[in-house]
Amino acid sequence: MFGDVVRQPILDKNLNLIAYEFLFKEGVKNSYPLVDNDSDTIQLFSEHFFSSASNILDNKLGFINFPYQSILGEIPKMFPKDKMVIEILGSYEASDILFNQIESLKNDGYIIALDDFIPAKKWERFFPFVDIIKLDTTLISIKECIPFINRFINSDIKFLSEKVETYDEYQDALDAGFDYFQGYFFSKPKVIKKQVIYSSIVALTELANIISKDQIDYSAVEKIITSDVALSYKLLLLVNSSSNIIAKITSFRQAISYLGEKKLRQFVTFILISSVQEGKPEALYRLSIQRAHFCELIMNNDKQLRGKAFLIGIFSLLDSILDQPFDVILKKISFDEEVKLALLFRDGKLGKLLLLVMAYEKADWDVVQELSLYLGLTKINLAGCYQDSLSLTDELFS
Repeated sequence: MFGDVVRQPILDKNLNLIAYEFLFKEGVKNSYPLVDNDSDTIQLFSEHFFSSASNILDNKLGFINFPYQSILGEIPKMFPKDKMVIEILGSYEASDILFNQIESLKNDGYIIALDDFIPAKKWERFFPFVDIIKLDTTLISIKECIPFINRFINSDIKFLSEKVETYDEYQDALDAGFDYFQGYFFSKPKVIKKQVIYSSIVALTELANIISKDQIDYSAVEKIITSDVALSYKLLLLVNSSSNIIAKITSFRQAISYLGEKKLRQFVTFILISSVQEGKPEALYRLSIQRAHFCELIMNNDKQLRGKAFLIGIFSLLDSILDQPFDVILKKISFDEEVKLALLFRDGKLGKLLLLVMAYEKADWDVVQELSLYLGLTKINLAGCYQDSLSLTDELFS
C-alpha cells in the first residue's frame, strides 16, 4: 500500500550490525516518503515500523529521514524513542523553528543525526543537540573529514561514514576516526588470494545444490553430511538443542527426518554461509541468505528457475566470503551453466534477476523498474517478496 522500503545495514568499528537506515519509494524518482499530509506520514511509519505484522527493525535501531514539515509538526514524537534515530537532511533549511524542534526532540530523549551533512556555519548551533553526524566521503574527502571530526574529539558526537563501498574505504574511514559505517563494503573481496578451497566448502555447495531442488534427495544429503565431521556435529547439535524434542537424536537419518524439509533448508543455508570463512561480518552472511530468499521468492512461480534463483542469491557473495574472484572459484566448484553465467557475467535471466535484487538493495528504483519490465515481473509484488525474505533471514539468525 505504501510502496517499497529497503533497509541498509549500519556497522560499528568491529563490523557488528547495530542499525539499519530505511529508504522508501513512493514513485520511481522518489527515494524518501516526502509526503505533505501529516496523517500520511504517520500511517507510513506505523505500517512499516510499529505494526505487529512488521519485524523489519529486527531489534535494531532504525535511521529514518523525516520530511522537514513533519519535524516541524512534531510527527517524530508520535513514535517510540528507543526504536529510531531521527535523521535531519543537510539540505534542510537551518531555520529557527527547526532548531527549536531539534532541541525539544533531544530533550525528550530522541537520538538525532545530521544526514548527508556538509559542514557549514549555519549548523553550528545545532551541534549540542546532535548525536551522530553522517558524512558522505564521496562528496567530502577523508582528508577534509579528519579535522572536522577532530573538532569533536572531546564531545559525545559520533561520526558515520556513508557509501563505504570497499574494505580500503572502510579502513581509511576507521583510521580517520569514524565510529559507524554504512554501505556494502563487506560485499566485495577484501584481498584476492590464491588460497585453497577446502573439501568442506565443496561439500556445502553440493548440499546447497540438493536443497535448491523441489524434491530433496535425503539419501544424498545424509551421505554428504556423514562424510564431514563438522557438518555431522553441527547437525546433531542443532536438532538436540531444539526445545520441542522429546528424545535425543542419535542417528543422522533420524536427525534429517526430524528436521523436515524447511528446517533442513535453513540448516544448510546457515551452515553454508557461516562456516565458509571466519572473520567476516555477520551482515555479509545475512545479506547472502536474504538475497537467496529474495531471488527464490521473486521466481516462485517458475519451477525451472526457482531453485537456481536461490543458488545465485546465496552464492552471489562467495567471492567476498572466500576473498577470491569468481573465475577462480568456479573452476574448483561445480555449478550449473546458467548459475555460472549469472555469477560471472550477470548474464541471462538469472544474471538480470541478480542485478535487479542488487539494485533493490540500494533503492535504485529506476534500475529496478527497468529490469522488472525486462524480466516480465510487472505483476510480481517485489515489496512483499523483499519483506518475506527479511523475515525468513531474521528468523534464521534468531
